[in-house]
Amino acid sequence: MKTIRYCEYGPPDEVLKLEEVEKPIPKDDEILIRVRAASLSAFDGHMVRGGFGRLIFGLRKPRITRAGTNFAGTVAGAGKNVTLFRPGDEVFGAGYGALAEYLCVKAERATVSKPTNVSFEQAAAVPNGGLTALQGLRDTGRLKAGQKVLVNGASGGVGTFAVQIAKAFGAEVSGVCSTKNIDLVQSIGADHVIDYTKEDYTKGDQRYDLIYDLINNHSFSDRRRVLNPGGICVMAGIGGSGMHKETWSRMVGLLDGYVRSRFVREKFVCSIAKLSKDDLGILCGLMESGRIVPAVTRTYPLTETAAAFEYLETGHARGKIAIRID
Repeated sequence: MKTIRYCEYGPPDEVLKLEEVEKPIPKDDEILIRVRAASLSAFDGHMVRGGFGRLIFGLRKPRITRAGTNFAGTVAGAGKNVTLFRPGDEVFGAGYGALAEYLCVKAERATVSKPTNVSFEQAAAVPNGGLTALQGLRDTGRLKAGQKVLVNGASGGVGTFAVQIAKAFGAEVSGVCSTKNIDLVQSIGADHVIDYTKEDYTKGDQRYDLIYDLINNHSFSDRRRVLNPGGICVMAGIGGSGMHKETWSRMVGLLDGYVRSRFVREKFVCSIAKLSKDDLGILCGLMESGRIVPAVTRTYPLTETAAAFEYLETGHARGKIAIRID
């Protein structure tokens, strides 16, 4: 089978290789997936480039050489202890090595049935971006119906999910994006769209109960000014807007603020997603009901995976990036 691998950290066009390897055999508690589509996230970019990922995946060389984590496909086989899925079932989820024709994953961990009303590309776009947005808004931000929510970075891979999830939870949502992405943010249900090239949301008259910040391009004091009493700003990890050159400087700013200010620690909270089969099920239900439509705006063949990573690294990717695996 064909798969994308990397044995060194570095630029995608230099380290990512399309290779032919043996098809994996599922263990007793695993299912074999015939991958139909995968998607890229900031996490995948950190894995390939190294960066902070070296602390997890190997300081000098990556211990995990299989690229990609989000997939959608059909069950091609199952271990003897698997009862949840049968060959032919359409599924989506997360597992290392998603950029390949076949993938083995534990059936009980992070795989759920794919809704029939979305494509494989759309389903593959859900795990990382959807979980990041759902858990950041619901768990960290304690989102409630009727609240005023602002999503800074509303047109990106996580932001497009955040807008739709906040709407599904009954919030009034404002999305911040550039001029070229206004149509996208409007199409996914934002009540108000702020063009950051023409307007600074921290200088407006509107106040928010929750700011979900994927960009972190304003000072803590500026964002505090537009928070209601008791409001909170949730920052999506250190790569919510994508893997690009400003990621590290933003992370340093966050750490400095946390160390220096008790106010920052109380009002500004970082949120990092975790794999959850239950939460994937919730996202599945939201897709089935039509309240979430994954915004896949670019699709690449497996042979052009490096180009897809390079687009991700611009930091201005529109919606989600899918890799089609024929």
